[in-house]
Amino acid sequence: MATLVGFIFVLVVLLIIFEMLRRRHLREKYAVLWIVIGIGMLVLVAFPQLLSWASALLGVQVPSNLLFAMALLLLVLVCLHLSFEQSQAEDEIRVLAEEVGILRLKVLELEAHQETDNAPDAGSQLPPPGSPPQKPA
Repeated sequence: MATLVGFIFVLVVLLIIFEMLRRRHLREKYAVLWIVIGIGMLVLVAFPQLLSWASALLGVQVPSNLLFAMALLLLVLVCLHLSFEQSQAEDEIRVLAEEVGILRLKVLELEAHQETDNAPDAGSQLPPPGSPPQKPA
């Protein structure tokens, strides 16, 4: 019974991963990682003696302890990978923000230069339409 529940659980997880991938809620590079994890879980559910064999091989007395250790190691590796991705994204955002700042400065300089080139003489300056007449000082 426990094997059947585990098998159904793993299939549901894999279906969720594929559905998230199909709807583009999960990128392909992350989906591959989760699909590999799901297939590994499926193999352990289908052949529970593999966990007992691996725990005996590694000298772990209780197979569930090996499973928890593997899960912990996997979570640490996923966190490390996501930290790496976040660091790269922060670097790219910083570079883009610097480029936007430089472009904004160039646009302001071009606008200021254009205003000085198109400014009429001070004596022939007409008031904008719709403004009240000004009295000479």
